[in-house]
Amino acid sequence: MSAVALIGGPALLMTGILLRSPFSFVFPDQLAAYTRHPTLITAAYACFACGIILLCPAVMTLAQRIAATSPLWGLWGGCLVIAGLFTRIFQFGTDHLAFHLTDSLGLQTMINAIDDYYLAWRDTYWHPFRTLSGPAFIGWVVLAIGAYRSGALGLGRSIALGLMSALALGTLKGTEPQSIIAAGGLCVAFVPLGISLLRSGPPPSKRAIVWLIVFIVWHVLGQIFGAAYGPRG
Repeated sequence: MSAVALIGGPALLMTGILLRSPFSFVFPDQLAAYTRHPTLITAAYACFACGIILLCPAVMTLAQRIAATSPLWGLWGGCLVIAGLFTRIFQFGTDHLAFHLTDSLGLQTMINAIDDYYLAWRDTYWHPFRTLSGPAFIGWVVLAIGAYRSGALGLGRSIALGLMSALALGTLKGTEPQSIIAAGGLCVAFVPLGISLLRSGPPPSKRAIVWLIVFIVWHVLGQIFGAAYGPRG
């Protein structure tokens, strides 16, 4: 699971970033892009969100390795980054809602609504996910320093990991040049570690494979029957 997360998390993050890269970074253009290319933009944001989710176990794996020789760096680096990842998932919820409301309320109405939301969010000081915005940036630097000090990653890959602090945070944020640089640095830092774990770790048991198949089939059937017989309206 750690290997899959270390490889899949950065790959999905980069996929989402590249899919929305043809469109301007600012939120009115992101909403306009959705009205013209709803499937593409939905896939881009979904890939980004799934990548963020997979980064949680990936970061835990690296933090555990750091903690073997530098416990405080591993603890604080891991906790700060994961808190920042939760904040990004919260922001994805607002993205998802904005896109679907655009379908029913229209583009200009949602542009005005998100503009008002940004003003309200700027004036909000008590919300937990506003106070956790800082860890979304500084956590990667702490984790990178810990990775280098503990020897979990070399200097080059630790610097690449720290580049994730350049990834923008907020509702309906598109792709900037530094977004690609940040995700690329994450790939450099995490993917080789994931491949190493795949090669060195024991293969899954037959029992584990059977349960994995059962879970996948159950999930697919749940989606099918949920879509066919779920509540309407």
